[in-house]
Amino acid sequence: MFAKRRTAVDGVSMCYFFAREEPVMNLIWLDDFLALAATGNFSRAADDRHSSQPAFSRRIRALEAWVGSDLVDRTSQPAKLTPAGEWFRDVAEDLLARVARVPGELKRVAEASSVTLRIASTHALSFTFLPLWLHGLEMHTTLGPVHLVSDVLQGCEALMMQSKVQFVLGHAHPKAPGALDVDDYRSAQIGDDVLIPVSQPDERGKPRYQLSLKDGPTVPVMRYTDESGLGRIIRAVLGNRLQAYPIDVVFTAHLASVLRTMVLDGKGLAWIPKSLIRDDLTQQRLVPAAETIWNVPVEIRLYRERNPIGKAAEAFWGSAVGP
Repeated sequence: MFAKRRTAVDGVSMCYFFAREEPVMNLIWLDDFLALAATGNFSRAADDRHSSQPAFSRRIRALEAWVGSDLVDRTSQPAKLTPAGEWFRDVAEDLLARVARVPGELKRVAEASSVTLRIASTHALSFTFLPLWLHGLEMHTTLGPVHLVSDVLQGCEALMMQSKVQFVLGHAHPKAPGALDVDDYRSAQIGDDVLIPVSQPDERGKPRYQLSLKDGPTVPVMRYTDESGLGRIIRAVLGNRLQAYPIDVVFTAHLASVLRTMVLDGKGLAWIPKSLIRDDLTQQRLVPAAETIWNVPVEIRLYRERNPIGKAAEAFWGSAVGP
Protein backbone atom coordinates (compact mmCIF):
# COMPACT_ATOMS: atom_id res chain seq x y z
CA MET A 1 0.00 0.00 0.00
CA PHE A 2 1.10 3.55 -0.71
CA ALA A 3 0.22 6.90 0.86
CA LYS A 4 0.29 10.25 -0.95
CA ARG A 5 2.17 13.28 0.41
CA ARG A 6 2.14 16.76 -1.06
CA THR A 7 4.93 19.32 -0.48
CA ALA A 8 6.46 22.37 -2.10
CA VAL A 9 10.03 22.80 -3.35
CA ASP A 10 11.17 26.28 -4.43
CA GLY A 11 7.56 27.34 -4.63
CA VAL A 12 6.62 24.41 -6.87
CA SER A 13 3.96 22.11 -5.49
CA MET A 14 5.00 18.51 -5.76
CA CYS A 15 3.19 15.26 -4.99
CA TYR A 16 4.89 11.97 -4.38
CA PHE A 17 4.03 8.57 -2.98
CA PHE A 18 5.78 6.65 -0.27
CA ALA A 19 5.37 3.10 0.95
CA ARG A 20 3.28 2.79 4.07
CA GLU A 21 4.15 -0.12 6.38
CA GLU A 22 1.22 -2.49 6.76
CA PRO A 23 0.71 -4.55 9.94
CA VAL A 24 1.43 -8.25 9.64
CA MET A 25 -1.38 -10.42 10.98
CA ASN A 26 -0.45 -12.50 14.02
CA LEU A 27 -2.37 -15.71 14.71
CA ILE A 28 -2.41 -14.74 18.39
CA TRP A 29 -4.79 -11.95 17.43
CA LEU A 30 -7.34 -14.49 16.19
CA ASP A 31 -7.32 -16.36 19.50
CA ASP A 32 -7.67 -13.01 21.29
CA PHE A 33 -10.60 -12.03 19.12
CA LEU A 34 -12.42 -15.34 19.67
CA ALA A 35 -11.86 -15.06 23.43
CA LEU A 36 -13.41 -11.59 23.37
CA ALA A 37 -16.28 -12.78 21.19
CA ALA A 38 -17.01 -15.55 23.70
CA THR A 39 -16.98 -13.35 26.81
CA GLY A 40 -17.92 -9.85 25.62
CA ASN A 41 -15.62 -8.53 28.31
CA PHE A 42 -12.12 -7.19 27.67
CA SER A 43 -10.88 -7.85 31.22
CA ARG A 44 -12.17 -11.42 31.36
CA ALA A 45 -10.92 -12.20 27.86
CA ALA A 46 -7.49 -10.79 28.74
CA ASP A 47 -7.39 -13.01 31.83
CA ASP A 48 -8.39 -16.03 29.76
CA ARG A 49 -5.52 -15.23 27.38
CA HIS A 50 -3.09 -14.67 30.30
CA SER A 51 -2.49 -11.10 29.17
CA SER A 52 -2.77 -7.63 30.65
CA GLN A 53 -5.83 -5.74 29.48
CA PRO A 54 -3.86 -2.90 27.79
CA ALA A 55 -1.78 -5.39 25.79
CA PHE A 56 -4.89 -7.40 24.92
CA SER A 57 -6.75 -4.28 23.76
CA ARG A 58 -3.77 -3.25 21.60
CA ARG A 59 -3.83 -6.62 19.86
CA ILE A 60 -7.54 -6.32 19.14
CA ARG A 61 -6.92 -2.83 17.69
CA ALA A 62 -4.07 -4.22 15.61
CA LEU A 63 -6.37 -6.92 14.23
CA GLU A 64 -8.98 -4.32 13.35
CA ALA A 65 -6.32 -2.26 11.61
CA TRP A 66 -5.23 -5.31 9.65
CA VAL A 67 -8.75 -6.19 8.44
CA GLY A 68 -9.60 -2.52 7.93
CA SER A 69 -12.84 -2.59 9.88
CA ASP A 70 -14.16 -2.31 13.44
CA LEU A 71 -14.90 -5.80 14.75
CA VAL A 72 -16.14 -4.87 18.23
CA ASP A 73 -18.77 -2.37 19.35
CA ARG A 74 -17.16 -0.91 22.45
CA THR A 75 -20.14 1.32 23.31
CA SER A 76 -22.21 -1.58 24.63
CA GLN A 77 -21.79 -3.56 27.83
CA PRO A 78 -20.98 -6.32 27.38
CA ALA A 79 -19.04 -5.55 24.22
CA LYS A 80 -20.74 -6.90 21.11
CA LEU A 81 -19.39 -7.83 17.72
CA THR A 82 -20.20 -5.56 14.84
CA PRO A 83 -21.75 -7.14 11.73
CA ALA A 84 -18.23 -7.32 10.32
CA GLY A 85 -17.08 -8.96 13.54
CA GLU A 86 -19.86 -11.57 13.37
CA TRP A 87 -18.77 -12.45 9.85
CA PHE A 88 -15.09 -12.49 10.80
CA ARG A 89 -15.67 -14.83 13.77
CA ASP A 90 -16.41 -17.72 11.38
CA VAL A 91 -13.37 -16.75 9.31
CA ALA A 92 -11.12 -16.71 12.39
CA GLU A 93 -12.34 -20.12 13.56
CA ASP A 94 -11.79 -21.55 10.08
CA LEU A 95 -8.31 -20.04 9.80
CA LEU A 96 -7.21 -21.46 13.16
CA ALA A 97 -8.64 -24.86 12.31
CA ARG A 98 -6.78 -24.85 9.00
CA VAL A 99 -3.53 -23.87 10.70
CA ALA A 100 -3.98 -26.65 13.27
CA ARG A 101 -4.30 -29.16 10.43
CA VAL A 102 -1.14 -28.04 8.62
CA PRO A 103 1.41 -30.17 10.57
CA GLY A 104 -0.71 -33.28 10.22
CA GLU A 105 -1.43 -32.71 6.55
CA LEU A 106 2.23 -32.09 5.81
CA LYS A 107 3.09 -35.25 7.70
CA ARG A 108 0.52 -37.12 5.66
CA VAL A 109 2.05 -35.82 2.43
CA ALA A 110 5.54 -36.69 3.61
CA GLU A 111 4.41 -40.17 4.61
CA ALA A 112 2.34 -40.86 1.51
CA SER A 113 4.79 -43.59 0.58
CA SER A 114 5.49 -44.65 4.16
CA VAL A 115 4.47 -48.08 5.43
CA THR A 116 3.85 -46.77 8.99
CA LEU A 117 0.21 -46.83 10.10
CA ARG A 118 -0.87 -44.13 12.55
CA ILE A 119 -3.86 -45.18 14.66
CA ALA A 120 -5.57 -43.42 17.57
CA SER A 121 -7.66 -45.69 19.77
CA THR A 122 -9.64 -45.21 22.94
CA HIS A 123 -7.95 -46.62 26.03
CA ALA A 124 -10.42 -49.46 26.57
CA LEU A 125 -10.07 -50.78 23.02
CA SER A 126 -6.29 -50.31 23.05
CA PHE A 127 -6.01 -52.88 25.84
CA THR A 128 -8.67 -55.34 24.71
CA PHE A 129 -9.94 -55.34 21.14
CA LEU A 130 -7.10 -53.76 19.15
CA PRO A 131 -4.26 -56.26 19.77
CA LEU A 132 -6.40 -59.29 18.89
CA TRP A 133 -7.92 -57.53 15.88
CA LEU A 134 -4.51 -56.59 14.48
CA HIS A 135 -3.27 -60.12 15.08
CA GLY A 136 -6.23 -61.44 13.09
CA LEU A 137 -5.46 -59.09 10.21
CA GLU A 138 -1.82 -60.17 10.19
CA MET A 139 -2.93 -63.72 9.48
CA HIS A 140 -4.29 -62.57 6.11
CA THR A 141 -2.14 -59.61 5.14
CA THR A 142 1.24 -58.03 5.86
CA LEU A 143 1.10 -55.00 8.14
CA GLY A 144 3.89 -52.46 8.38
CA PRO A 145 4.92 -50.69 11.60
CA VAL A 146 2.02 -49.35 13.67
CA HIS A 147 2.23 -46.12 15.66
CA LEU A 148 -0.56 -46.20 18.27
CA VAL A 149 -1.86 -43.27 20.30
CA SER A 150 -4.20 -44.16 23.16
CA ASP A 151 -6.53 -41.41 24.39
CA VAL A 152 -10.11 -40.56 25.27
CA LEU A 153 -12.40 -40.41 22.24
CA GLN A 154 -12.44 -36.61 22.15
CA GLY A 155 -8.63 -36.61 21.96
CA CYS A 156 -8.66 -39.24 19.22
CA GLU A 157 -11.16 -37.21 17.22
CA ALA A 158 -8.98 -34.10 17.54
CA LEU A 159 -5.97 -36.01 16.22
CA MET A 160 -7.97 -37.14 13.20
CA MET A 161 -9.34 -33.65 12.50
CA GLN A 162 -5.76 -32.34 12.57
CA SER A 163 -4.68 -35.13 10.19
CA LYS A 164 -2.17 -36.42 12.73
CA VAL A 165 -3.46 -39.99 12.50
CA GLN A 166 -4.90 -42.02 9.63
CA PHE A 167 -7.38 -44.05 11.66
CA VAL A 168 -9.46 -43.74 14.82
CA LEU A 169 -10.86 -46.76 16.66
CA GLY A 170 -13.64 -46.22 19.16
CA HIS A 171 -17.00 -47.30 20.53
CA ALA A 172 -20.00 -45.77 18.77
CA HIS A 173 -23.77 -45.64 19.02
CA PRO A 174 -26.34 -44.18 16.58
CA LYS A 175 -27.82 -42.01 19.35
CA ALA A 176 -24.45 -40.46 20.22
CA PRO A 177 -22.83 -39.22 16.99
CA GLY A 178 -19.33 -37.80 17.34
CA ALA A 179 -17.14 -35.28 15.55
CA LEU A 180 -16.14 -37.86 12.92
CA ASP A 181 -19.70 -38.88 12.03
CA VAL A 182 -19.86 -36.33 9.20
CA ASP A 183 -19.35 -36.41 5.45
CA ASP A 184 -15.63 -35.58 5.65
CA TYR A 185 -14.95 -39.02 7.15
CA ARG A 186 -15.75 -42.64 6.46
CA SER A 187 -16.30 -45.35 9.04
CA ALA A 188 -17.03 -49.04 9.20
CA GLN A 189 -18.17 -51.33 11.98
CA ILE A 190 -15.46 -53.90 12.68
CA GLY A 191 -16.80 -55.35 15.92
CA ASP A 192 -19.37 -55.02 18.67
CA ASP A 193 -19.41 -54.68 22.43
CA VAL A 194 -21.90 -54.03 25.21
CA LEU A 195 -21.78 -51.70 28.21
CA ILE A 196 -22.91 -53.59 31.30
CA PRO A 197 -23.78 -52.08 34.69
CA VAL A 198 -21.71 -54.09 37.15
CA SER A 199 -21.00 -54.19 40.86
CA GLN A 200 -18.79 -55.99 43.30
CA PRO A 201 -20.66 -59.08 44.61
CA ASP A 202 -21.60 -59.42 48.26
CA GLU A 203 -20.92 -62.51 50.38
CA ARG A 204 -23.86 -64.31 48.73
CA GLY A 205 -22.64 -63.56 45.21
CA LYS A 206 -25.37 -60.96 44.67
CA PRO A 207 -24.58 -57.42 43.49
CA ARG A 208 -23.53 -55.21 46.39
CA TYR A 209 -25.20 -52.29 44.62
CA GLN A 210 -28.17 -52.79 42.33
CA LEU A 211 -30.25 -50.55 40.10
CA SER A 212 -33.71 -52.02 40.56
CA LEU A 213 -36.38 -49.87 42.18
CA LYS A 214 -37.24 -46.23 41.55
CA ASP A 215 -38.18 -45.88 45.20
CA GLY A 216 -35.32 -48.04 46.50
CA PRO A 217 -32.21 -46.98 48.40
CA THR A 218 -29.76 -44.53 46.83
CA VAL A 219 -27.22 -46.30 44.63
CA PRO A 220 -23.62 -45.02 44.34
CA VAL A 221 -22.78 -44.69 40.65
CA MET A 222 -19.47 -43.97 38.97
CA ARG A 223 -19.56 -42.31 35.58
CA TYR A 224 -17.37 -41.14 32.70
CA THR A 225 -16.26 -37.58 32.04
CA ASP A 226 -17.64 -35.50 29.17
CA GLU A 227 -14.48 -36.16 27.11
CA SER A 228 -15.11 -39.91 27.19
CA GLY A 229 -16.87 -41.54 24.24
CA LEU A 230 -18.45 -44.08 26.58
CA GLY A 231 -19.76 -41.25 28.72
CA ARG A 232 -21.25 -39.64 25.61
CA ILE A 233 -23.06 -42.90 24.81
CA ILE A 234 -24.33 -43.48 28.35
CA ARG A 235 -25.75 -39.96 28.54
CA ALA A 236 -27.44 -40.23 25.15
CA VAL A 237 -28.97 -43.66 25.71
CA LEU A 238 -29.67 -43.80 29.45
CA GLY A 239 -29.57 -40.21 30.66
CA ASN A 240 -33.33 -39.63 30.89
CA ARG A 241 -34.06 -43.07 32.36
CA LEU A 242 -31.40 -42.71 35.04
CA GLN A 243 -32.88 -39.43 36.27
CA ALA A 244 -35.89 -41.35 37.57
CA TYR A 245 -33.75 -43.53 39.85
CA PRO A 246 -32.17 -42.67 43.21
CA ILE A 247 -28.51 -42.54 42.26
CA ASP A 248 -25.58 -40.65 43.73
CA VAL A 249 -22.58 -39.96 41.47
CA VAL A 250 -19.62 -40.69 43.75
CA PHE A 251 -16.75 -40.82 41.27
CA THR A 252 -15.96 -39.59 37.73
CA ALA A 253 -13.11 -40.64 35.45
CA HIS A 254 -11.99 -40.65 31.81
CA LEU A 255 -11.10 -44.31 31.64
CA ALA A 256 -13.16 -47.50 31.81
CA SER A 257 -10.15 -49.24 33.36
CA VAL A 258 -10.20 -46.78 36.28
CA LEU A 259 -13.94 -47.28 36.84
CA ARG A 260 -13.41 -51.04 36.69
CA THR A 261 -10.83 -50.79 39.49
CA MET A 262 -13.19 -48.70 41.61
CA VAL A 263 -16.04 -51.17 41.09
CA LEU A 264 -13.76 -54.09 42.02
CA ASP A 265 -12.96 -52.14 45.20
CA GLY A 266 -16.66 -51.95 46.07
CA LYS A 267 -17.10 -48.20 45.59
CA GLY A 268 -20.29 -48.43 43.53
CA LEU A 269 -21.62 -49.57 40.16
CA ALA A 270 -20.60 -48.46 36.68
CA TRP A 271 -21.21 -49.30 33.03
CA ILE A 272 -18.10 -51.09 31.77
CA PRO A 273 -17.46 -52.57 28.30
CA LYS A 274 -17.87 -56.34 28.37
CA SER A 275 -14.63 -56.64 26.39
CA LEU A 276 -12.80 -55.21 29.40
CA ILE A 277 -14.46 -57.28 32.15
CA ARG A 278 -15.07 -60.63 30.44
CA ASP A 279 -12.71 -62.46 32.82
CA ASP A 280 -14.11 -60.57 35.83
CA LEU A 281 -17.63 -61.78 34.98
CA THR A 282 -16.49 -65.34 34.35
CA GLN A 283 -14.67 -65.52 37.69
CA GLN A 284 -17.48 -63.55 39.42
CA ARG A 285 -15.21 -60.80 40.62
CA LEU A 286 -17.92 -58.57 39.14
CA VAL A 287 -21.63 -59.28 38.65
CA PRO A 288 -24.38 -57.51 36.65
CA ALA A 289 -26.01 -54.82 38.77
CA ALA A 290 -29.25 -54.41 36.81
CA GLU A 291 -31.56 -56.24 34.45
CA THR A 292 -30.37 -56.73 30.87
CA ILE A 293 -32.61 -53.88 29.65
CA TRP A 294 -29.97 -51.60 31.17
CA ASN A 295 -27.24 -53.07 28.96
CA VAL A 296 -26.16 -50.78 26.11
CA PRO A 297 -25.10 -52.54 22.89
CA VAL A 298 -22.40 -50.54 21.10
CA GLU A 299 -20.46 -50.76 17.86
CA ILE A 300 -16.71 -50.79 17.49
CA ARG A 301 -15.99 -48.53 14.53
CA LEU A 302 -12.90 -47.64 12.51
CA TYR A 303 -12.79 -44.08 11.15
CA ARG A 304 -10.66 -42.53 8.40
CA GLU A 305 -10.63 -39.40 6.27
CA ARG A 306 -12.61 -39.56 3.05
CA ASN A 307 -9.62 -38.14 1.12
CA PRO A 308 -6.76 -40.46 0.07
CA ILE A 309 -4.55 -41.37 3.04
CA GLY A 310 -1.51 -43.01 1.42
CA LYS A 311 -0.81 -46.34 -0.22
CA ALA A 312 -0.09 -48.37 2.92
CA ALA A 313 -3.04 -46.91 4.83
CA GLU A 314 -5.41 -47.51 1.92
CA ALA A 315 -4.24 -51.12 1.73
CA PHE A 316 -4.81 -51.49 5.47
CA TRP A 317 -8.35 -50.08 5.14
CA GLY A 318 -9.08 -52.49 2.32
CA SER A 319 -7.88 -55.45 4.40
CA ALA A 320 -9.80 -54.31 7.48
CA VAL A 321 -13.17 -53.35 6.01
CA GLY A 322 -13.06 -53.95 2.25
CA PRO A 323 -12.98 -51.38 -0.58
